[in-house]
Formats: sequence, structure tokens, C-alpha cells
Amino acid sequence: MIGPGEIAGGIALAVWLVLVFARDGFWLTRERDTRALPTPPARWPSVTAVVPARDEAEVIARAIASLTAQDYAGDFRIILVDDNSSDGTAEIARAAANAAIANPSPEGEGLREPQRLTILPGAPLAPGWTGKLWAVHQGIAAAGAPDYLWFTDADIAHAPDTLASLVTRAVGEERALVSLMARLRCESMAERALIPAFVWFFAMLYPFAEVNRARGVGAAAGGCMLARADTLAAAGGIAAVRGALIDDCAFGALMKQHGRVWLGLTNRSVSIRRYDTWASVGAMISRSAYAQLRYSPVLLAATLVGLALIYLGPVLLTMLGEGYARWLGMAAWVLMTIAFQPMLRFYGRSPLWGAALPAIALFYAGQTFVSAWAHWRGRGGMWKGRAQAAIGA
Repeated sequence: MIGPGEIAGGIALAVWLVLVFARDGFWLTRERDTRALPTPPARWPSVTAVVPARDEAEVIARAIASLTAQDYAGDFRIILVDDNSSDGTAEIARAAANAAIANPSPEGEGLREPQRLTILPGAPLAPGWTGKLWAVHQGIAAAGAPDYLWFTDADIAHAPDTLASLVTRAVGEERALVSLMARLRCESMAERALIPAFVWFFAMLYPFAEVNRARGVGAAAGGCMLARADTLAAAGGIAAVRGALIDDCAFGALMKQHGRVWLGLTNRSVSIRRYDTWASVGAMISRSAYAQLRYSPVLLAATLVGLALIYLGPVLLTMLGEGYARWLGMAAWVLMTIAFQPMLRFYGRSPLWGAALPAIALFYAGQTFVSAWAHWRGRGGMWKGRAQAAIGA
């Protein structure tokens, strides 16, 4: 007679077989910006970078310096929208841009003249908008009529050839949107334990290969997105997603309705924001986790039960089960461990972290509940002093 252990183990193993073999190989990390890059365009289109920034004094200098150092043959402008910062973000950004122009780095020998920066003071937050998208909206309005808009965050630093590679793919493959999943910082213990899984879970929800096909889910990574300006205008502009807390994926889905999009991993663009503590990583996760569940208590309960079944269940069956139940649980645990290995290699982490994936998943489950709890208390989506989740509810 089949017992509850065999049933639970069979369900967990079946789920992992589907995820590994029928989810577009999300775990293989094959979609990268270094692979299959088209021939560079004969004419380089005009591009304006829009950088929303609110209280980013710690990271803005390096981010702006990397933009001014872009080796791009076409017309390129940079607009920083200072979203009512109180820590001198604008002044630090201006100083970094001026320093780059006055003293080009030795590493930049052979690059074009550093690009100049325009700083736009942000207007007070408009009703119905998240702070970041309201800042981006103002930057777009000030950009004029470039061929492409490059949306990049204030905590992302780019290699000098990043923009050229983005444009090459966008033009050569006729993509309405090209987005890079910036390589996140992975140095502290909390980052080493949790950051590779953050990207892995994102890829599970939005398999890059599916995103990059003509049909299927649309998504993007908000730290680095190059969009055709005319396609964005035809889609209704950034206002079409103005209340989205998970704005990058909403934007990717919007753009895919009007053209082809591409999303991939990269080492060219790196996040320089520090997440030195477990609490800081947890805050990053919880800020938008409940929004991913569409603020639904039913989906929250189903998600927590599902995570316990497919991550914790195999561990408990392996350690406490007997007979077939133990073997089914062990097979599921081994399968998830193997599936985590390519992402661990991409981030240079020990393969032993793969065996810890169930514990990591439980941390994410806890932060998902924290996200819901914050939303119920009216403090969902907290970022830079703003509770924004209610906008999307």
C-alpha cells in the first residue's frame, strides 16, 4: 500500500523532473550576452541613458563614471533624474562625471571622449506612480527623440563596451528590448548564500530562453534595459506600467506585446550595491515578493505549502523516511542540487551550496510571508522611505 511518504516523495520528484526537463532549461545559464552576438550595425543609432536615483551617494559615482566611459560610436547622452535625494547624490554624480572628463582613466585609453551628464531635478511623486517609474518618466520626457532609451539603475556599473553590445543585439536581431541581468554582488556570507539563488529563482519564474522566443512570457531585468523609443511610445510609454512594483518584468511583458525581447546573463554590468547582512538581503526579497503573488492570500498559502513540499519534503524524507519514500526524497534532493550547479559556477561559489538549496528556499519562503505581512500593515514595497506596494494592489 502506498503511504503518505511515497505520495509526497513522488510529487516532489515529479515536480523536479518537470522543472529540470520541461522548463526551457532555465537552470543551465546558457542565455548570455557573450554568445551569438550579431554583426555590428553599419550606422550606430542615437541613445539616451536614463538613470533614476534617490539617495544613492554610496554607489552613484562609480555608476556614472562607467556611463561616461562608454565606447560608443553613435550619439549618446546621459540623464540622471535626481528623485528628491537628501544625501548629495546629484553633486556626487556631477563630480564623478566631471572627473571622468577631466581625467580619463588609464584603462580607458583608446575609448571615445567621455560623455557628459545632464542632471534633472525630480518633481514630487505623482499619485499612482512608483517612485522609480515616475523618475524614469521624467527622464524620457527630457530625452527628446533618440532611437533607443537605455534604462539603467544607479547601482549598476558597466564595462565600456556594454552599450555597443546592447545596440548590436537590438539592431542585428531586431529586438524591441534587450535586457541584461546584471551580475549581483556576491561577497558577504549572506550574499554568497542567497544571491545565486535569487537569480536562479528569477530564471525559474521567467526562463530566459522562453523570454527570448517570439512567443511566451515577457520579462526584463531592471538594472540594464535598452528599449526602442518608438516601440515604447507605441506601447503607451512608461505610464502603461506606472504602478507596477515589479516594474522590470511588467515592462518586459509590455514590450513583448509590440516586438521581440531578449534577456541574458552578463559579466559586463555589475551591481555595486552591498547586501552585507541577512536582513538587507531579506529586505530586497520581501520588497516585491508578495507583489509577485498579485497580493493574493490564496496564492501566498499555496506558494508556502508548495515550497515546503518540493524543498523541505525531500530533505525530511531522506533523513526520516523509509523504503521508497526515502529514495524518492533523495532523488528529488539530488536533482535540485544538480540543477543549482550552473548558477553556482557562474557566481564562482562552491558546489556544496547546492545541497543547501532547501534551507535557502525556506529563507525565501519566510521573506515572502514577511512581504505579505508588510503589505497587510500598509508598509509593502518599502524603498527609500516609500511604501509603494499598495499602488499595485
